[in-house]
Amino acid sequence: MKLSRTFLPAIAALLASVAMPGISNATVTVLGWPGGSEETALRATVEAYNAKPGIADADKVELLFFNREGFYDKLQADMAAGSNAFDINLVATYSIGRYAPYMEPVDLGSDAAKTFGESVLKTMQFDGKQYGVPTDLSLHFMYYRKDLIDALMKDDAAKAKYAEISKKYLDKELQPKDPDSWTWDDWAATALYFSKQVNSGSPVRYGTVLQMKNLLFNMMVFQSLPRSYGADWTDKDGNVTIDSDAYKTGLELYKKLYDAGASPKDSLSYEYPETNAAYSSGQTATALQWNAAAADLTSADKSPAVAEVTGIVPPPAGPNGRADHIHGLGLGLNKNAKNKDGAVKFLKWLATEDAALLYARSGGSPALAPDVVAKVAKERPDLVKLGEFASKYGYVMNGATSANALSIYELQAKEFTGYWSGQQSLDDALAHTRAGMQDLLKK
Repeated sequence: MKLSRTFLPAIAALLASVAMPGISNATVTVLGWPGGSEETALRATVEAYNAKPGIADADKVELLFFNREGFYDKLQADMAAGSNAFDINLVATYSIGRYAPYMEPVDLGSDAAKTFGESVLKTMQFDGKQYGVPTDLSLHFMYYRKDLIDALMKDDAAKAKYAEISKKYLDKELQPKDPDSWTWDDWAATALYFSKQVNSGSPVRYGTVLQMKNLLFNMMVFQSLPRSYGADWTDKDGNVTIDSDAYKTGLELYKKLYDAGASPKDSLSYEYPETNAAYSSGQTATALQWNAAAADLTSADKSPAVAEVTGIVPPPAGPNGRADHIHGLGLGLNKNAKNKDGAVKFLKWLATEDAALLYARSGGSPALAPDVVAKVAKERPDLVKLGEFASKYGYVMNGATSANALSIYELQAKEFTGYWSGQQSLDDALAHTRAGMQDLLKK
């Protein structure tokens, strides 16, 4: 989206017109993410900050919002034009490199690591510098049918069939395990066993549901598999390493499951909603899906067929252990801020335990260190797993905060879906991806 120079002042005017009412003398302006739990939590947190004793009127905070549609393009255009209509702006892990030229790094203080943990703080880092406070986090859960797994592990005949299937498809004679101990091979064997096309005696039609649509966010779901085998986008010298054995292993496993019928044939058009629908239908044994789906998949009203029998564990392990893709939304400092001192004070406070707990209690989804999240465990049990998985298994690929990170994910989605659908070979898919990534990472 290319914005004309005449449109840029209109954005600033819009920002000035949507300030949160009731804070007429506030001079720290925060551009937030509109709608949903993020806005609700941010409003409550700002209200509490402004009510704190010792906060000067000149450093109180007001909020600004504009529509999500075209948000990132509008924000970049305004920042590139040197706008000072806001002191603090929204930033996301995959857009930090895009905005870094127009922002200033911030020192959040030593308490930030105690609040969030180092892996979560890294979701707001670029070139080794901290560009924001992580307010909301997304990662992946492995959802599975507890009733199906329990029945399998109690049935000797079923175990024998499981071993037979794993030997045929994976060249390994495996036995069923507790999902919290799964490797990717264990998950694959389970997915094959619970697929009618592989095992006519399966109580459900599919063993899993793969998100294989040509969509950048599906690459985030997939890449924890190769990551657990040691994959990264680049090595320490900046060389693209997408054509590694780790990526080959992950890509081949997905295709093997798809070709065997362990996932619906129309999985090549699946993303978040289709995955939820397939799993909640009661005809799928497992699903690797975003943590945001937990509320729906464990709701008796929204998913009555599976709500009471759904278990949640981290993604399976590879030779390098478990890995769980994380990315976050956060708030950082505009280089052209009018009130930098006041803005930094607010950002530092936002990174404290008290502020993070308030944000969580107000509906936000921060990933908190284990001893911090324990304090809201009863109110927000979902955040316990979010924080635990993020701190233990969270990662950000080298280059995944670069200016062209989203374009890289789009490239991978195009090439990998092309391989899974049989339109090109694995070697061609990786060669095309490597060449494209080399160009994008140079820009």
